[in-house]
Amino acid sequence: MENPPSDKKATEVASMFDNIAYRYDFLNHLLSFGTDRIWRKKAVRIISETHKNPRILDVAAGTADLSIAAMCLDPKHITGIDISSKMLEIGAEKIRRKGLSKRIDLMPGDSEKIPFDNDSFDVAMVAFGVRNFADPLKGLSEMRRVIRNGGLVMVLEFSKPVKFPLRHMYNFYFLNILPLIGRIFSRSSKAYRYLPESVMQFPDNESFKDLMVKAGLSTISQKKLTGGIASIYTGLKQTVQ
Repeated sequence: MENPPSDKKATEVASMFDNIAYRYDFLNHLLSFGTDRIWRKKAVRIISETHKNPRILDVAAGTADLSIAAMCLDPKHITGIDISSKMLEIGAEKIRRKGLSKRIDLMPGDSEKIPFDNDSFDVAMVAFGVRNFADPLKGLSEMRRVIRNGGLVMVLEFSKPVKFPLRHMYNFYFLNILPLIGRIFSRSSKAYRYLPESVMQFPDNESFKDLMVKAGLSTISQKKLTGGIASIYTGLKQTVQ
């Protein structure tokens, strides 16, 4: 019997990221001209506005850049999960080199089946990973499930600028230049075709905010970055007592 579509996508995404893991950080910084570091810092700063010393879950943690950036929050602990074993290996080595192994741990985990009990964390966060979820609504719902009442879900993700001329420049770069550079440095044409395609197809702005509401989150907000190239979305888990 064939795997369900969600399982099939998860397997394909895991394999793709395993293949490019060794170049992932380098290409992230190169292709974004280093802006991805600034975006992560801003995302973490937003978490700091509502949560002090939080217990954090980093979903689709990859090579742990967001987890490491979140150390400025002085968290009780950070746990990162990802479906790519190669990405986790690289992330674990970065954490070890920085002397953070007692503060951050990484483990295999699927966004749709987060391996933790209800109310286990104060914050669930994800950077550039939701569009890779086989079922984004289910993934967001799982992130909500594992945070306590009053907890925060934070999503940093690409979005599409709407104003001229940035929209046209962005589309040209994403659809033409980025796949070419990615293919040259990673030797994976598939991965860097997938990236712009996944961004273009993914619901952003109001559509994504609606998805967060469907996942049971409230007090939804969006902060656009760099003219709308990326966005930070936040939502709270607020249950009736």
